[in-house]
Amino acid sequence: MDLKAVIRTVPDFPEPGISFKDITPLLSDPEVFAGIGDAFAERYRGRVDAVVAIESRGFIVGAPLARDLGLPLAVARKKGKLPFDTYEVGYELEYGSAVLEIHTDALAPGARTVVIDDLLATGGTASAVIELVGKLDAEVVECAFIVDLAFLGGSVRLAPVPCYSLISYEE
Repeated sequence: MDLKAVIRTVPDFPEPGISFKDITPLLSDPEVFAGIGDAFAERYRGRVDAVVAIESRGFIVGAPLARDLGLPLAVARKKGKLPFDTYEVGYELEYGSAVLEIHTDALAPGARTVVIDDLLATGGTASAVIELVGKLDAEVVECAFIVDLAFLGGSVRLAPVPCYSLISYEE
């Protein structure tokens, strides 16, 4: 299926000049959503020891992926949302700055992980999560996304960690 044909582009959201790629139509079709999950599961089966999902839309694909692979799920959340001891990393967004946290016991040392989110733009959020995974003495094998806005250079920013996406927009 052509996933690009299902994604909705919303002009001038969240601010003028931005063409927002809305993935919710992908999620509302059970067959399409299952296909997305199957594609990620096929790619990471036997390659990783854990899944790290980024708040909040990364949870949508990360949780079923961890379940399908029978692996632990670690979550990277906005500051103040996790109840236990955390590591934190500040980072820049397209529209400001933020802080992400992960529990200090979220991953076993040496765990090989995939970091997953819905969309890669400039790479700031994923870069922060890669740093968090490193604080846990774990390894990011690859970052995975449904959509890569390649023209924004996020995958270049995340190098040398490889990136994988189901859909890429070059402009």
